[in-house]
Amino acid sequence: MSDDYLVRIGKLIRDARQHRGWTQTQLAEALNTSQSAVNRIERGNQNISLEMIARIGEALDSEIVSLGYAGPMHLRVVGGRRLSGAIDVKTSKNACVALLCGSLLNKGRTVLRRVARIEEVYRLLEVLNSIGVRTRWINDGVDLEIVPPAELDLASIDAEAARRTRSIIMFLGPLLHRLDRFMLPYAGGCDLGTRTVEPHMIALRRFGLDIAATEGQYHAVVDRSVAPDRPIVLTERGDTVTENALLAAARHDGTTVIRNASSNYMVQDLCFFLEALGVKVDGIGTTTLTVHGVPNIDVDVDYSPSEDPVEAMSLVAAAVVTESELTVRRVPIEFLEIELAVLEEMGLDHDRSPEYFADNGRTRLVDLTVRPSKLEAPIDKIHPMPFPGLNIDNVPFFAAIAAVAQGQTLIHDWVYDNRAIYLTDLNRLGGRLQLLDPHRVLVEGPTRWRAAEMMCPPALRPAVVVLLAMMAAEGTSVLRNVYVINRGYEDLAERLNSIGAQIEIFRDI
Repeated sequence: MSDDYLVRIGKLIRDARQHRGWTQTQLAEALNTSQSAVNRIERGNQNISLEMIARIGEALDSEIVSLGYAGPMHLRVVGGRRLSGAIDVKTSKNACVALLCGSLLNKGRTVLRRVARIEEVYRLLEVLNSIGVRTRWINDGVDLEIVPPAELDLASIDAEAARRTRSIIMFLGPLLHRLDRFMLPYAGGCDLGTRTVEPHMIALRRFGLDIAATEGQYHAVVDRSVAPDRPIVLTERGDTVTENALLAAARHDGTTVIRNASSNYMVQDLCFFLEALGVKVDGIGTTTLTVHGVPNIDVDVDYSPSEDPVEAMSLVAAAVVTESELTVRRVPIEFLEIELAVLEEMGLDHDRSPEYFADNGRTRLVDLTVRPSKLEAPIDKIHPMPFPGLNIDNVPFFAAIAAVAQGQTLIHDWVYDNRAIYLTDLNRLGGRLQLLDPHRVLVEGPTRWRAAEMMCPPALRPAVVVLLAMMAAEGTSVLRNVYVINRGYEDLAERLNSIGAQIEIFRDI
């Protein structure tokens, strides 16, 4: 860009920042850069890419600054490259969104360490900011500070942001303690077919919450005379259902027993966070949780969520599919043991370091080194089960892994209505996947991957599986509109490039 354009763009950015009432430091924190860099940009003394202009426009919510933003983000992938070196697993997406919802329980200051900077988190922050919660990135944009107002302004909720995340459903548990009546927009998220919220309603009715769903809104009314008088038995051992029940029980003045609870990684992280708030939780890691509620929570808390086992599985799958030797560090081994046992039976050559603790002091981590291996299809089908079974979100990665193994693998993705269908997108890249019904896919390997240009599947994990196959395919592939990947992964393309991939981010001009 010419110096004249840089000066004009800098002035637009400065005006938009001042219009929002931000300092240069606040904009720098939102962009994960320095105040001096923002100062140079605004004075026209800093070269700036279209990508950075787009990020600034999104941060400032300014259409003027985002003139350089030319629609959705795409990836151009030069495949057939081997990965090497080591890569760290980021903190858990699902834990971070649960903790953001959980911060509504606390009247004090909450600091969450190494929060995943992903679209799902950004949408929740937009919702929290719109109802009066102050949030800011601190410590060079690594950690997140959350300070609630004395009174929440639900009437001003950012409905568009709320509808783009299914996590908004977990506002119900905390809000029923703060408001007698409120409305929330319907939950959104991935396109995975019909997913009823009735299990949430069944659990939360025991705390006096009554929901009427009309005109795209949940209309909530709380009856303070109602409280659990016997154990709550969840009709679905779901992660978010368990988290909502935990959030409701945390400020209930009494003891709540939750049975058929999920004991998955994000639920455990939420339990550890509740303990940091002063709420005692018995049975963490089991299917029966006993919560000793605290009616008033007003503490300054500092908590570090653990690493993401699904991202860890993504990186392991990347190494397997590209026939690479790669060390994946900070793997939460307790939540990946079944997957690794299946991969061992398929012939995966790998080793792991001694165990050590995550920053929360509770979750066990290892460093995992994966080597190129001759894989054979497993004898039994691949299917998910609630923890400690094979993780539901890790099932799609076995489609790509099975595609490079010798023989036929049956994958039974029984939880979601549509997700198995999206796995057949691998056929565009040379895969041989046969859809037997909406839940079962037969994968024939090994595969000779080939490059292709295609739209990103509308579900997070199948989208990443397609990206991994493109990394293995000789030639140049294009994956269009990757917002869904950015919902769950922070800087995935850049991080994969750091270990040998060649992925370029671009937008239509």
